[in-house]
Amino acid sequence: MPSSVSSPYLVGLELRGRRVVVVGAGTVAQRRLSRLLATGADVLVVSPEATPAVEGMAEAGQLRWEQRAYADGDLDGAWYALAATADPAVNATVLADAERRRVFCVRADDASRGTAVTPATAEHDGLTLGVLAGGRPRRSAAVRTALLEALQTGLVDDTAEPVTPGVALVGGGPGDPDLITVRGRRLLARADVVVTDRLGPAELLHELPAHVQVIDASKIPYGRAMAQEHINAALVEHARAGKFVVRLKGGDPYLFGRGFEEVQACVAAGVAVTVVPGITSAFAAASAADVPVTHRGVAHEVVVISGHVAPDDPRSLVDWPSVGRLRGTVVLLMAVERVGAFAAALVQHGRSADTPVAVVADGTLRTQQVVRCTLADVEEQVRAHGVRPPAIVVVGDVAGLPRGIVEPTTIV
Repeated sequence: MPSSVSSPYLVGLELRGRRVVVVGAGTVAQRRLSRLLATGADVLVVSPEATPAVEGMAEAGQLRWEQRAYADGDLDGAWYALAATADPAVNATVLADAERRRVFCVRADDASRGTAVTPATAEHDGLTLGVLAGGRPRRSAAVRTALLEALQTGLVDDTAEPVTPGVALVGGGPGDPDLITVRGRRLLARADVVVTDRLGPAELLHELPAHVQVIDASKIPYGRAMAQEHINAALVEHARAGKFVVRLKGGDPYLFGRGFEEVQACVAAGVAVTVVPGITSAFAAASAADVPVTHRGVAHEVVVISGHVAPDDPRSLVDWPSVGRLRGTVVLLMAVERVGAFAAALVQHGRSADTPVAVVADGTLRTQQVVRCTLADVEEQVRAHGVRPPAIVVVGDVAGLPRGIVEPTTIV
């Protein structure tokens, strides 16, 4: 026997330039507005009050907000309506007016009574996913999320065409495989060749199919390293051979990662190349150790400095006298081996020797190690605790703030 429960007809509405009326401007309406605005709709919001976010949208000219109660005639010329007030009587009035005008209307407080239903939606690489679950929003949201994750991780291949040969420079983030970007993970799942290094999220390599060639381009501090020109040549060679190559880098490709050199090499060779930004360890490792590199009333600036050469090295491009006079936060990367020299330079040029310091090794990983000290004893503490790269050194009052509820993986 046919079901007595109606099944909504799922359809995509072309709303660009067409009037959409949203009655109510609370948190429910706020959640729906971003998607409506993304369609290019001409959105009118009617409500005596609005959340700060909705008010901000109005001030930015993204929508029109009429600060008053709903009135008969507000739906004139509308193609679509949303009743999202906290008053069921008002929502019922909006729905009744919409039905008389043959305008489809979502009733946010009681979806079963509306003439339209909002699905759980998501966007992925030009796809729009929409899931309806017969009035069970948690189920539709769960299915939507599962589908999105499957697409993002490459478990479901949404491509009808083979991947175009070329190179993608992917910032893998600070180390934890969960901290790579969605786009980065998706491109990694489509790679024929992966050129990686020891700072990239190594656990993601285990997810690669057997046919994917992995090239180790590690640069071990003060040890073995694959020359940059050889890395560049490998990217170009495999892309020219018709492969899709992912250069998986730690952190962000352009933050002391020599990523732009690799882009230049690809461009010079006529190889298509794209860059996917990543989360830099300069900030992520500090956050994982409960150190905010900026904090209201404590630091108004943060400076990130490469420590691959000492302060007195002729190759150094850092204005150490200026850095020493700063009152905010200094983050040193690749500085463990010369941390004493950097501390001395900061003190020499104005920083107090008792300035707090946090040294974070293996940030965001299970092996994370945190050493808290000062500029006066940072070298001694780093040596005493056997800190080895990769590590960041955070200098400034933010490193001495009382800890919140987040605790580092390892406290030293």
